[in-house]
Amino acid sequence: PIFMKCAFVLAMAAPASALNLFGGAKKPGRGTLYSDITQTIGNTPVVKISKKLNPTQCDVYAKCEFFNPLSSVKDRLALAIIQDAEERGALKPGDTVVEATSGNTGIAVAMLCAQRGHKCVICMAEPFSVERRRLMRMLGAKVIVTPKAGKGTGMVRKAEELCEKHGWFLCHQFENEANWKYHEATTGPEILTDFSGKRLDYWVTGYGTGGTFHGAGRAIKKERPEVKIILAEPEDAGLLASGIPTERKADGAPVGSHPAFKPHPIQGWTPDFIPKVLEDAPDNLSDELVPIPGAHAIATAKALAAKEGILTGISGGGTMWAALEIAKKAPAGSIILAMLPDTGERYLSTPLYADIEADMNDEELDIARSTPSFQLIPGKEPVLAA
Repeated sequence: PIFMKCAFVLAMAAPASALNLFGGAKKPGRGTLYSDITQTIGNTPVVKISKKLNPTQCDVYAKCEFFNPLSSVKDRLALAIIQDAEERGALKPGDTVVEATSGNTGIAVAMLCAQRGHKCVICMAEPFSVERRRLMRMLGAKVIVTPKAGKGTGMVRKAEELCEKHGWFLCHQFENEANWKYHEATTGPEILTDFSGKRLDYWVTGYGTGGTFHGAGRAIKKERPEVKIILAEPEDAGLLASGIPTERKADGAPVGSHPAFKPHPIQGWTPDFIPKVLEDAPDNLSDELVPIPGAHAIATAKALAAKEGILTGISGGGTMWAALEIAKKAPAGSIILAMLPDTGERYLSTPLYADIEADMNDEELDIARSTPSFQLIPGKEPVLAA
């Protein structure tokens, strides 16, 4: 307690330069003012993973997409699609925007609609986390929940029906070329800039729509063809691994559910069809396909939080698990970059937090009892002052 008191006094008295508050040479502030929230999308940081999680002779980095304003890579997709539709005249002020989503795209689209002045309706299958519904409603969206049995294709069908009946604008995130083209123009060049003059041997990503893989992958391969691109998908839903194509309607949307699909815990990844945005990527873009066990994705997301202070979702855990597996077999000195698509706060009601309790555990209760004041012990009267 004495040490803690002294440390606090010293910290309060020390100048900012001594505390290194701004990371050494980094200057405070961004040096610019933004006219709206959408201008803050992109330019997410790349962070090195320590030897606590990566004990190999390779270096592993993470591109942290949760630094986007609504905390996921889907902010890029939403901006791309809405901006493209507005520029083409397909979307006018006050129009209603509709999308089918596992959550992150819906949250991002709701943000764009709130900022641009559009109405927003999101269709979302029942199993996806309830906190995502609340976030979308907080942003002004109407959320239509579809039955679990309908899977991803069911929520897509509902979105299509609503647009056909009401004349609303459908984002078509799984088919829209604006999706991958935005990643080709932003995400890929950001990676190339951050690794300019530096080694980069592997880039690891999963897929939801396939936009990041397709667009950023194109940009990376064009400038640095030696970089190996590793594509990950859930082990329980090996759609690409099956080799079976998705049957499509004229607009590219799936006709039905893919026969290789099984439910999996990696929310945001691999719907029950192969997205057209993913299918349209060049055949040689991926160098290796890695199946991700759901339990390992969850465990790695937890390890990132506990060992690195990086709070990402199950999909981020899955991507990082693939990167760490690559690091085990890659030549010594290899540099590996993994995409972390979103924040772990989107998963509070999912298996990621299944063993994280809200109440104090035995160890925490022992700490609480170690001093006499302000104790809240189950079965006893609260203690304020000893």
